[in-house]
Amino acid sequence: MNAAPAPPIALDAGAERDVARARVATASFRTLDSAAVAGYPREVRACLSDPAQGGMGFHHLNRALLDDKVDIERPEILLYSRTASGEYHLNGVEYIVLYSARSRDAQPLMVMGQQMKRSDSLKIWYLHVWLWEPNSSGLFADYNPVVKC
Repeated sequence: MNAAPAPPIALDAGAERDVARARVATASFRTLDSAAVAGYPREVRACLSDPAQGGMGFHHLNRALLDDKVDIERPEILLYSRTASGEYHLNGVEYIVLYSARSRDAQPLMVMGQQMKRSDSLKIWYLHVWLWEPNSSGLFADYNPVVKC
């Protein structure tokens, strides 16, 4: 049984501007080759997915961006899926902050009007944003039902 689509999140004007800024900043990364030149390596271990919720895709992490803050125009991770022809398609981004840079006990950072989520198993604060692939689960959902691994 499929879950009902998530109700759209009403974003305030500041968050709408941030979403637009992130789209403009990542538009050149629609191809993986351009992302690799900018510090997002081509190599990844696996495509992350959940059988019930969908996929996240392949995570391409730019380690040079790991610090204690988030820059809307410089996401730490780009999320891609692979098409049937083997090409990579940019789905969205993920902002992360390591616990080693910002304590897990600190107040969560706000990104695009959303509190970053905590992953104790990965020791990170994080937030997915589906900038390039519509997501019936929501703009900030962890998984996207249309993304397959």
